[in-house]
Amino acid sequence: MDFTLAPEEEAYRARVAEFVADRILPMEDDPAHFSLHGNIPEAPLAALRAEVKAAGLWAPNVPAALGGLGMSFCGLAAAYEEMNRARFGPAAFNAAAPDDGNMRLLAQIGTPAQQDWWLAPVVAGEMRSAFAMTEPHPGSGSDPSMMLTRAERVQGGWRIFGRKWFITGAEGAGRLIVMARTSDDRRKGLTAFLFSAEQPGWEILRRIPIMGPEEHGGHCELGFDGLEVPDENVLLDVGDGLKVTQIRLGPARLTHCMRWLGLAKRCMEIASAYAAEREGFGMRLAARETVQVKLGDLAHRIEVGRLLTMKAAWLLDRGDRAKPAISMAKIHVADTLHRAADDCIQICGARGYSGDTALEWIYRYARQARLVDGADEVHKMVLAGTYAAEGPAMWKWGA
Repeated sequence: MDFTLAPEEEAYRARVAEFVADRILPMEDDPAHFSLHGNIPEAPLAALRAEVKAAGLWAPNVPAALGGLGMSFCGLAAAYEEMNRARFGPAAFNAAAPDDGNMRLLAQIGTPAQQDWWLAPVVAGEMRSAFAMTEPHPGSGSDPSMMLTRAERVQGGWRIFGRKWFITGAEGAGRLIVMARTSDDRRKGLTAFLFSAEQPGWEILRRIPIMGPEEHGGHCELGFDGLEVPDENVLLDVGDGLKVTQIRLGPARLTHCMRWLGLAKRCMEIASAYAAEREGFGMRLAARETVQVKLGDLAHRIEVGRLLTMKAAWLLDRGDRAKPAISMAKIHVADTLHRAADDCIQICGARGYSGDTALEWIYRYARQARLVDGADEVHKMVLAGTYAAEGPAMWKWGA
């Protein structure tokens, strides 16, 4: 496994790092650049995105033929880590969830007509998107077979009824994907439908309050009461919904890890800088063994996370589903992000707990990492299942 970046990917990574340092991080010092939901408001985001486009750094995750830069997963891993040193970074480059995963999905399996209508405005940054799958109890969460939202056949298409919740980015999204049951077949019973926010037959019931800062559009509960979707807006074929989720969610979990590593590194930067200047009881914090142990532990955890993430990216680039590798990265990096925020707040004391640094924002954000796109326990079950099926061959070298 060779994780050396291609020259053009290394050049892109370096340019992203420079842009983040010069343009995005300084914006975080101005409270006016934070909305009530803890993210950058639409107006300054639009101005920042225009700069990103002018610099030729826009949408690295989308093929060039569809308006992006068409980078490999290994290249994205390095670049996304740089982007998310800043809280606004992924959104500025059009590489934030859920648009990141939705764009990749439509680029991979959408028809040309679906790409023109659904994908093109999202790639251009003219509108955001959402992926509506999770449901309130007793509906589906990590287990799609429990899905209760249903689609009924009508002339020329389908009518959809049901509820979804914790749908990231739904408020203000212009394009959406909804998963619904079209039969009781365990493997071929789900279907993915594309629709526009302007269509009748659905509504946002509420924006669900959460612990941490929010992605643009929040986390919403949706109601479907006869949303009509024509046959041409079925993604893949009827009954291919489970396949659609597999195509989308694996890489999306990994791109989360890429971004979270950037936030973990940012935590360590803040704490290291503070420890180097703060004195108490006759010595600097950085000279204390207890602080050194915390920082050393984080350094090793972050590097392990980078290697796990890059291995999974390398496998994806070779056409492997990389399911166990992605689960390993997701478990470790989610825990590392939370540990980094917690330990670095401890090092910085009251200053870390305050809004004077990014640490408290990252701490609140980090808790979701062990839940989104599959809770830790689900991914550990995946690994147990892989070992049960493969035994020691689970740890083979190479693809």
